[in-house]
Order: sequence, then structure tokens, then C-alpha cells
Amino acid sequence: MQKIANPPRHIALIPDGNRRWSRLNKLRLLQGYSMGINKFIEFATWAKEYGIKTISVWALSTENLKNRTETEMRVLFGLYMRAAKDPKILRRLVQNRARLRIIGDRSSLPIKLREALADIERKTRNYKELTINLLLNYGGREDIVHSVQQITSEVKRNRSVKVNEEYIKEHLRTSSLPDVDLVVRTSGEMRLSGLLPWQATYSELYFAKKYWPDFDKDDFRKAIGTFSRRQRRFGK
Repeated sequence: MQKIANPPRHIALIPDGNRRWSRLNKLRLLQGYSMGINKFIEFATWAKEYGIKTISVWALSTENLKNRTETEMRVLFGLYMRAAKDPKILRRLVQNRARLRIIGDRSSLPIKLREALADIERKTRNYKELTINLLLNYGGREDIVHSVQQITSEVKRNRSVKVNEEYIKEHLRTSSLPDVDLVVRTSGEMRLSGLLPWQATYSELYFAKKYWPDFDKDDFRKAIGTFSRRQRRFGK
């Protein structure tokens, strides 16, 4: 493995282009999303090889849940259920000492999926070499609204509360996430679409033209290499 100086500690991933890849290759949507899940398992392995400690992957946005067809959501939920119950995936997590965490509004997810995801969270909760945050029914604006709602409720009970940056962060669904060093988005789209607005304030951005299922280890190495050559100023 080629050494990279100063690799990112926390990568946030928007694995975009599964549907377009399916259409381009004349495959069913199920096959495209299935390829996407398998690609992420490879991605997590590459990240660990480079010493990256945290990955946050946007698996389903609040907008997806509202705007995608019922058929597409059934496909996605079925794939997530299958992945959560797949002993090979659990074995890969255990072998890599990787913890899986689910972040987002779970209330709108099917109950059996919630239970399956909670089970894999429980089975991996003590691993510390790699943390994988699965952003599921997550939206950046919704996260901020959630924080404001929690704070408003607390202020009503205790008007002496001092609301500052730290206090707002503590009430985000994503409060436990460290700041993001590098955001990677595939499929040629060059926007963040509300990904982790609090944690990604000073993130470096890398946009790949390939659809997510075609993203390979060389592409990953380019993204990491690009990050390592950038001078981060953090507003200075």
C-alpha cells in the first residue's frame, strides 16, 4: 500500500449514482443498489488500510424518504435488512474491529429494519479501530431543527440555560461525530446537499465523476492524496 502523509481522520461519503449506473448498464435498480452496498464494504476496508478512524456514509436522506417511489424504498429497505442480517458483513466488521452506528430519525423506518440495525449496533459497540456512521433518514436541516426543538423544550423548563455553539452541538442527532476532514461525493455532482452542515464547515471537498459502483481503489487513493496536499487554514 502506498503511504499517504497526513491522511484524513474522518471521511464523509455521498455515494451517488447508483440509479444512473443501473440504467446505463441496463440492470435492475436492485442490482445497482446491491453493488453500491458491496462497494461501500470495500471502501471501508481501504479507509482502514490508510489509518482512517471514522467514516460517515449518507445511506438515505430525509428527502429520499419523502420523494422516492414506494417501489424504490421497498428495494432499499429490503437491501438494508439483508445487509444487517448478513453474517458475512458482521464478520467483516468484527475482523476489522469496526463499530457500526446508525444516525438519523429512525421513527419512519420499518420496525423490523430498526430492530435488525439495533442488533448489529449492539454486536459491534465495543470495537474502536474504525467507526462507521450510517446516516439513515438523515438531513442536515432536519438535524438543526431537531437541536432547536430540544433546546426550546429545555429553555422552557430552565430559563437560565446558556445557548452557545457547544450547547447547540450537544443536541444534534450527530452530536457524537467529530468534525469531517474530507467529503467525497461521486457521480459528478458538485454540492453537499445538506450533508453534516455542522461538522463539515471546514471540510475539504473531493468530487469524483464516476458513478458510485464504478469508484475503485485508485479513485480512493487520488481523493486521499488530494487531501494530503491541501493546506488547511480553518479561517485563518
